[in-house]
Amino acid sequence: MKDAQGDPAYGRTNWRRFAVAAAVPTAAAGALVFGMANGAFAASFTVSGQAFKISADRLEGTGFAQYGGFDETKDGKKIPVAVSGIASAELYNLCQSVKTPGLPIVLTIRAGRDAAKPAKATDLVLGVSELSGDAKFTDINIGQDASTLGLGGKNAHGEKGGFGQEAKAVTITGLKQTAVSTTAGTFTLSGLNMKVNLPDSNGKPPAECF
Repeated sequence: MKDAQGDPAYGRTNWRRFAVAAAVPTAAAGALVFGMANGAFAASFTVSGQAFKISADRLEGTGFAQYGGFDETKDGKKIPVAVSGIASAELYNLCQSVKTPGLPIVLTIRAGRDAAKPAKATDLVLGVSELSGDAKFTDINIGQDASTLGLGGKNAHGEKGGFGQEAKAVTITGLKQTAVSTTAGTFTLSGLNMKVNLPDSNGKPPAECF
């Protein structure tokens, strides 16, 4: 991402505002919300509505797109999300955690802990409610019609007239995000470890990824 003088720009991203760092002004953030109101949907499946957490030391992505949308539950509830699409991604020290509703149990999935073998995904699309980290975007377009987005993968585009943005590449370090859906063409989890975590002997609930 570059500033008005063409120099690289860096920022910390908070998807609660549905905007990319400080590069997107308030009006643009409002345009993303307007795009949601026009009915762009994120996931290609019915979601449970339960949020889960994902963290990684670093995400390296080739081809990025972002726009506003909804995920939908079986009972028709629409959950507003920031839809993030990445054509090809590598995630280093990936962690995913989800709490069991009503129970002090946390399921964790870890992968890519060997720096030489990161977790990899293609055509990755995430329905995100919050994301933080230090982000760098390369050759980013802000304010592009969401229906014309193409860099973030074949499924990462929104409704005609919706607010969108895309970049040729993205790097996020210290990634922490809360999401309600994830889809991918392929997802390769090197060194996969899945564990059901129970309270400790003192009854303390298990920790999530963050």
